[in-house]
Order: sequence, then C-alpha cells, then structure tokens
Amino acid sequence: MATPQLLTAYAGHWTGEGTGVTVILPPPGTVGSGEVRGGAPATREFALLEPGRLVERVDAVVLSGGSAFGLAAGDGVMRLLRERGQGFPTDFGPVPIVVGMSIFDASVATDPPGAEQGRAAALAAFGGEPFGIGTVGAGTGATTGKWRGTPSPGGLGRASGRAGTATVEVVAVVNAWGDVLDGDSTPVPAVATPFPMGNTTIAVVLTDARLSKLDCHLLAQSGHTGFARALHPAHSRYDGDAVVALATGEVDGADLDLLRAVTAEVMAGAIRAAVRLS
Repeated sequence: MATPQLLTAYAGHWTGEGTGVTVILPPPGTVGSGEVRGGAPATREFALLEPGRLVERVDAVVLSGGSAFGLAAGDGVMRLLRERGQGFPTDFGPVPIVVGMSIFDASVATDPPGAEQGRAAALAAFGGEPFGIGTVGAGTGATTGKWRGTPSPGGLGRASGRAGTATVEVVAVVNAWGDVLDGDSTPVPAVATPFPMGNTTIAVVLTDARLSKLDCHLLAQSGHTGFARALHPAHSRYDGDAVVALATGEVDGADLDLLRAVTAEVMAGAIRAAVRLS
C-alpha cells in the first residue's frame, strides 16, 4: 500500500466542476470526537462522536460539497471500507464508522457529489495520489467574505505543528460567511444583506498522540478556537462550522493542554493557507 499522506492517515480528493470530496482514512483503532458550533450544519454521525456514546473509533471522515446532498458521499466510502473488511465488528460483519461534514456550494442546484464520488476520493487516498490543497476536493467551490456582499475564493488548507513529542495536523475547508484574517488584521465590512446559505468551515484535526474520546472532544473545541482566530465573524447562524478530532495513538504521554494550544494555532494556519493558495 502507498505511504500515508497525513501522519499515519490516508487522504484523497475527488474534484469536480465547482464541487468535490475529500476523504481522510485514519489507521484502525483511531479514536475520534467532534463538535458543531455553527448554526446551519450538514453532518453525518455527529451524535456518535459525543463523549458518552458507545463507539470510540472512527474509520473515515468525508468532507464534501453539496450541503446535505453531499453527505451521500459517505455511503460510497462506507461500502468500500466494508469490502476491505474494515469497521466496527458486529455479528453481521463490520460496520464502518464514517463521519461526514458538507459545505454549501453551487452544486446544490446542479449535481452534488454522491456515493460514486466518495468512493473515488477514498480510492485516491488508498492509491497514494498527491494530496493537494487550494481549490481541490471539498474546497473546490468554497468562497469567503460573503457578509460583505463580494465573495472571495475559499478553498482547502493544511497545516501542522509539534506539541512536545506529538504532532498535530489540520485539514480545513474554508467556505465562511466571514473573512479570513491574518494575525493582526481586522476587516471593515460594507453594508450588505446577509447571505443565509452558502457558508460553512469544516475541519479535521489529526494527532498521533494517544488520547481518550473525551480528550478528542476537547481537542475539537480547541479547533474552534482556531476558527475564532482566523475567521471574522466565526460560528454565525449562517455557518455550519464543525470540527472532528482524531487521535491515532502512536505517541504516549502527550500533554493535552499543550496539544490544545497547538491545535488552535495550527487550525488558524490551515484556514489562512486555504485562502492564500486559492
């Protein structure tokens, strides 16, 4: 099998006309949790990610365009993983745990991605295809700054950092109602009618630290801190802002609070990278 593109996880894209799918496939046994803070989310299996739920592992995270329609991309990933014998073991065979998050792009009115496109992105991940950033995969149809009435390009960004012996890597799809900020920038918005759809920033935090499901939930919360540092405004009623945090468990003894501090900074960096490369 090809070399993983993100730490020990495989990652791949399917890129279409104005929309796309990005799939992240962590190693077996990866622990995950997540949190939604935006007012208009399009998500799959997020209730399962709550710390009190039975299942701790996550087999795949699917980022897609197409809003709620695009969540169907997870079906193709789920079927592919079952064919490969991956998933939560049951008496009737493995049930892959596939989490999904979607942004609202123009494909909602035309041809949103579905199961076939999700499968294609997962096969690209397993095949070791280069994992590009910018206007690729789920970031293809993304825009920002819609609160000003003059949208700017968004996209998919990636950044990483070290927290002691552990590593944190973030993939973010930036399709925000607000603006992306540099560290010392403050936007001056024009008077504009709020655009009630077409928004959402979604992201995956991946670390090689060994963490519990509750720890991952706290890491996802710190990812949202990064949203607030790099997006203005963040977490509006018009955004479906959501973060999934995954811990693959190769590194023992990582300091959780240091991981959380690094995650916030790395998230902000990934969001800024999405715009610089679009």
